[in-house]
Amino acid sequence: MSPSSGPPVIFDTARRTARLARSDPRFASADFLHARAARNAVDSLDTLLREWPEVADLSAHPGPFAAALAESDAARKVGAVKTSGDRASRAGPGAGPLELPDQSQDLIVSLMSLHWANDLPGALSQIRRALKPDGLFVGTLLGAGTLKELRGVLTEAELEVRGGAQARVSPFADGYDGAALLQRAGFALPVSDVDRVTVRYPDLLALVRDLRAMGETNVLAGGGRPLTRAIVARTAQLYAERHAEPDGRIPATFEIVHLAGWAPHESQQKPAARGSAKMRLADALGVREQSGED
Repeated sequence: MSPSSGPPVIFDTARRTARLARSDPRFASADFLHARAARNAVDSLDTLLREWPEVADLSAHPGPFAAALAESDAARKVGAVKTSGDRASRAGPGAGPLELPDQSQDLIVSLMSLHWANDLPGALSQIRRALKPDGLFVGTLLGAGTLKELRGVLTEAELEVRGGAQARVSPFADGYDGAALLQRAGFALPVSDVDRVTVRYPDLLALVRDLRAMGETNVLAGGGRPLTRAIVARTAQLYAERHAEPDGRIPATFEIVHLAGWAPHESQQKPAARGSAKMRLADALGVREQSGED
């Protein structure tokens, strides 16, 4: 296969892996999004009358799921959770073969990692093949509304200071395409839901510190010119002017897309009319939707 016929290379996986490793010592100071995603995943499992003896966690930061599970009644239904793959494979999902045999897992979890996949449908297809028939996948990724405030003011500042701008914030997937992505990857009964979280910071530098601690800073492929102090200063000024609240704090939006899908099995109910896969995940799994500000 020629390079041009494969999926586009959006992210530099080597840089992503290095930044993820550097984030480890600080991750606990900014793990609130991962903890929120993990709680939602565990709550979903708790509502289902099933057991999952073979479980793999593909998350770049696997700790939050294990911690949430340990505090839940769902722990009695879930076997020992394996952290699958090395740092690079979890940093860039789908970059290489999934280190799980086909039809080997009852449950696969991937939290806050799939938005770094260069080939998201391919990564989801690998996960589906690793599930036993009627096995469950539960995942989350950041959606298109994430960091919308930063994206706008950073582009404006760079245009103003440099006369041109390049992409600096990842092109996140639209959360409402989640069920369609699962269908494309061969999952049955796919569902998707979006959880929007607004986090308030004293200033831009505080937001950047959290992004670095999460390992979520820019690793778009192709490099590009680095930001200058003048651009960063102008970005901070515009952020405050455009978005600051009465107390001076600035909001940052994060959009967490929750996904769930089953490996096909003849015992499963048949899908309803076309378009029904876009139902809310909270309704499909019978759990309370999380929303609001943190």
